Amino acid sequence: MIRINKLSKSYGSENHGGAQNSRKVEAVKNLTLNIPKGELFCFLGPNGAGKTTTIKMLTGLLRPSSGSILINGIDPEKDHISSKRIIGYIPDMPYLYERLTTTEFFEFTGELYDIHKESIIEKLEESFALFGLLEYKNVLVKDLSHGLRQRLIYSTTFLHDPEILFIDEPLIGLDPYTIRLIKDLLKEKAENGMTIFLTTHILALAEDIAHRIGIIMRGELIETGTLSELYEKHGKNNLEDIFLSLTGK
Repeated sequence: MIRINKLSKSYGSENHGGAQNSRKVEAVKNLTLNIPKGELFCFLGPNGAGKTTTIKMLTGLLRPSSGSILINGIDPEKDHISSKRIIGYIPDMPYLYERLTTTEFFEFTGELYDIHKESIIEKLEESFALFGLLEYKNVLVKDLSHGLRQRLIYSTTFLHDPEILFIDEPLIGLDPYTIRLIKDLLKEKAENGMTIFLTTHILALAEDIAHRIGIIMRGELIETGTLSELYEKHGKNNLEDIFLSLTGK
């Protein structure tokens, strides 16, 4: 479902003629990774390692400097509309239109994906019930708490039944009830065939839900494997020790 081949992203340019402000920064370096249908892949790394840059390239928000991406066989650079139809994306700091009610925002999202009005209304009732938003149907987005905004983002992201879901830090600002809801939902979606690529700093989350884990450091993928494979390879029995041993320096 996701094929990444020698993907790189650089900012700036090499120094020439003694220029002081043209330093080239390689945010992602020659990343190669294949993620099959139904896999829940957790992408780990310290701040500035290249996680968000990678997701933005995979979702078509950033153009790679080199390398290639295929989203279920679609090149997002050549056919970005088709690729966006089959993906969902939840950034670490989602943007919502604050002067819309939650219902209006949900309907607006459905119209973007060309979903029939009756289907949008039907899915709204089901989704708002799942995420505890029914009592906020007529509330303006600007009046929602951070946690309720996150619930709204999840409800709208699943509206068009994406085949592939990208999430950058899925549990930021959520209460324990919603954290359990999201974890169970992601597991269920993956079991039903959705491919999920997420980044997180919460190592316990990766241990709990990931089918496979990748660790990136200074833009380079330095480790991949299932949890049991990582335990066996590094002779440790918890992900925190493995992560720190690989990235601590």
